[in-house]
Amino acid sequence: MKDIGIDYVWTDKKRTIFGLPLSFTRYFLTENKLITRKGFLSIEEDELDLYKVTDKKMFLPLTQRLFKCGTISLHVKDVDTPVKDIQKVKKPRDVLNLIDKYINLSRDKYNIRGRDMMGPDFDIHSGDFIDDDV
Repeated sequence: MKDIGIDYVWTDKKRTIFGLPLSFTRYFLTENKLITRKGFLSIEEDELDLYKVTDKKMFLPLTQRLFKCGTISLHVKDVDTPVKDIQKVKKPRDVLNLIDKYINLSRDKYNIRGRDMMGPDFDIHSGDFIDDDV
């Protein structure tokens, strides 16, 4: 899928009643990032780098399972978004496997693992510790 020169691996909308995509929240997955776009007139976009994901969870409540939907929760080593929820998407198990695949590819690209991100905040690109007191 292509949109403005970006190759999306997966995209979906947040589902509402009866599993219908009647929402202004859209999710995009690229090889390196997960992008959440919310809004209609005023749009808010949030990106997170996949290599920063430290844990994944999938929630399948009965009301979502009836319409083959689910919610995926990603715990991220990120200052502004420590927990990212991908809410009410179709085929959540397939989406979680796809996200997991690209998390591992992204970590291999930067040569890091989840255990490498434990402890103090560390900026991988500059090699400097991030001082939260500033």
